[in-house]
Amino acid sequence: MSLRDLVAQEVAARMTAAEQLSRLRSVRLYFRRPKQPGFFVSETVEGPMVAVFTSWEGLALYAGACEWASTTADDLAVLLPEGVRALVDPLGPHPFVLDLALDEASARAAAAAFETAETRAQ
Repeated sequence: MSLRDLVAQEVAARMTAAEQLSRLRSVRLYFRRPKQPGFFVSETVEGPMVAVFTSWEGLALYAGACEWASTTADDLAVLLPEGVRALVDPLGPHPFVLDLALDEASARAAAAAFETAETRAQ
């Protein structure tokens, strides 16, 4: 782990839930784009889900060469059909279900996954 990673972890640990939620909402998420506008929705035991990724590299590992799109988590909340949730980084070290009505606990759980994405983007 680099010094940059250690500093980022410490900063995230000191953030309030509201700050973490704000940071989460502005993160860019990548997803496979169907021919018609919409999302590829998978039926799971936990209900309908859309796989989204914090990097296009993660999407490529999941779907291979494909048409893709991206949006912020905030916009995803508006775009997803009612009852459909987002599964973030399903192949990554910290996958999680993004309930777009985020509460304090899910904001804290999501912060670690998005730290990784921000480090990759830098």
